[in-house]
Amino acid sequence: MSHRLLFGQNKAIKQLVNSYLVSSLSIFTNKEEITGIKGIKVPLYQGGYNQKILYISGVAMRISKSQNLPVMDGAGAIATLAKGIAGHLSQNSDSLFRVKVVPPGEIHIELMDSTLAAWLQNLIVAKKTGDLINNFLDDQLPTSLSSLKVFAIQYAHSRCCSLLRLGQQEGLIELDRTDFNGFMAVNSIRLLNCEQKLLLNHSDESFLIYQLVKVVDDLVCADSSSIDWAKVGGNLSQAFERFWCNCRIWGEVKIHDPELAQARLGLLIATQLVLRSVLEDKLGIVAPVEL
Repeated sequence: MSHRLLFGQNKAIKQLVNSYLVSSLSIFTNKEEITGIKGIKVPLYQGGYNQKILYISGVAMRISKSQNLPVMDGAGAIATLAKGIAGHLSQNSDSLFRVKVVPPGEIHIELMDSTLAAWLQNLIVAKKTGDLINNFLDDQLPTSLSSLKVFAIQYAHSRCCSLLRLGQQEGLIELDRTDFNGFMAVNSIRLLNCEQKLLLNHSDESFLIYQLVKVVDDLVCADSSSIDWAKVGGNLSQAFERFWCNCRIWGEVKIHDPELAQARLGLLIATQLVLRSVLEDKLGIVAPVEL
């Protein structure tokens, strides 16, 4: 499936997962004639880092409570609900997610590499309609910020930009500079190998991707007033530093594995784009292309 078709209306992965989960919930409850759940909020959150992107939902437990099931019947009912919803979800999204039920009734939804690659591709490739993350400007910008925290985020952004400029000079990537303050790729970048596994499989690459997914989820889906954006940006900049210290682009990597070098540059495009959104739209400060 085209990355633009898959993520055309879903800027955040959480949006995509939630849309499939809500659809599967609707199909299952209609089929089983379960009533009294109209307007129920579907709980969904990102799991902790384990070199994969995982979302967890306790929607079966939420439905069980809404049905006022007897305590003795609760555990079995929750498991049955979870398996039913997960079954429909798996059937409707088998090319996107791996779905399983974990006792007592949590639904675990793990992204396949091809889905994650499509999301990254949608971030890094320039589109006529503008970049992926925009119009997140908050009316309530922070009044005071630690200068050290801010500098660390700004430094990470400018470092990404300088590395991308070098990548273009070295002929590894062609950048679209229509937006003078940002970098995006003109053409798609190969992110999957012949087995449909991510080329970006180093632990520090995986951790940076995990942080990117988390930040974009917060940018798009969360209540901004409850988020410490300086901390969010700091965590992302630290993940970038880990990546840059341990995942080389030049030298032997460029010579012997240019596709990996290009994929890592693509990850830098995504990183600078998200850092820029945090700096400009959430912290209200400049995202410098150089320091």
